[in-house]
Amino acid sequence: MPLVQLNNLPTYQRLRQEGHHILTPERAAQQDIRSLHVGLLNMMPDAAIAATERQFFRLIGSSNPISQFCLHPFTVPEIPRSKAAAEHIEKYYDSLETVLEQGLDALIITGANVLEADLTKEVFWEPLNEVFNWAQQNVTSTLCSCLATHAVLRSQFDIKRIGLPKKCWGVYDHKVMLRDHPLVHDINTTITVPQSRFNEITKEQFEEHGLHVLAHNDESGVQLAVSPDGFRTVYFQGHPEYDHVSLMKEYKRDIGLFIDGKLDDYPPMPHNYFDNYSAVLLDEYKQMVISAKESNSKAPHFPEPHLIPRLENTWHDSGESVVGNWIGLVYQITNSDRRLPYMESIDPSDPLGWLAKSTK
Repeated sequence: MPLVQLNNLPTYQRLRQEGHHILTPERAAQQDIRSLHVGLLNMMPDAAIAATERQFFRLIGSSNPISQFCLHPFTVPEIPRSKAAAEHIEKYYDSLETVLEQGLDALIITGANVLEADLTKEVFWEPLNEVFNWAQQNVTSTLCSCLATHAVLRSQFDIKRIGLPKKCWGVYDHKVMLRDHPLVHDINTTITVPQSRFNEITKEQFEEHGLHVLAHNDESGVQLAVSPDGFRTVYFQGHPEYDHVSLMKEYKRDIGLFIDGKLDDYPPMPHNYFDNYSAVLLDEYKQMVISAKESNSKAPHFPEPHLIPRLENTWHDSGESVVGNWIGLVYQITNSDRRLPYMESIDPSDPLGWLAKSTK
């Protein structure tokens, strides 16, 4: 169902050009349906803030046919911003105070740029916890993405993420582990998701604290899990919201860091992302870059124009299905007279029982 355009945020025009259905508030008010209000706590760094906002708007807008969505991007003021990013936020984003005052039906929390080994020392730590704790009492469900998952699990369960021996990145198929859960019950046996991280929360760590793992891969680890109550908090470790070019852009950035001497080793290609032709082209490019560094000459341009036409988004359907199911459950609960009080009486030994009862 369509997004409702609440202001002149450029993302709306971009999505409209892509063919997405965008409603004006006046047109939305004429619909015989209650809009869902979904918050997006965008903590991404300046270079990625607009792309992340656009990716989640696109994913939500295409995810579920039963509602129309008012999306409310906001951030926390403690994160340092450039002048341009600060102006974008000031002009188009809701303030934190407005969000807490007006409320939300659902909340998405993005990742963030990490500067400290200890997450509790990050500038976003305290405000993130303030928002999350508020959401636990006032929002039907919160979806945590990537770094937000690690931060929230550290805060709520004192689960410390574990550093990986090498970067986990690429596109992975994750086996559905709990097929009767409503987030995955109508999905294929695997969920395809891009990953990009140096740390993880393991399956054993999730399960030791009573959380339910819904999708897992032996190589890339847990992709999807939920809180002990079955739905109040949803955890992603990967990035189903990514555009088809996102991993390529990140690879290009990492190669640039190697060229500039900020990375010691040439970065590996992301797993299961480039086709054979592109992989051969990138291997040749790697040799040219290394030769240029050795001869102290200028590195060749990254072959982006040759790669983009060959890239495919193989994960959108999986992400759309999971997020669509999540939105569907939020809609069901928020249109029930048993919203949060009923969820607070969940039996931990039967975390999904509330869903069956709420549909009677």
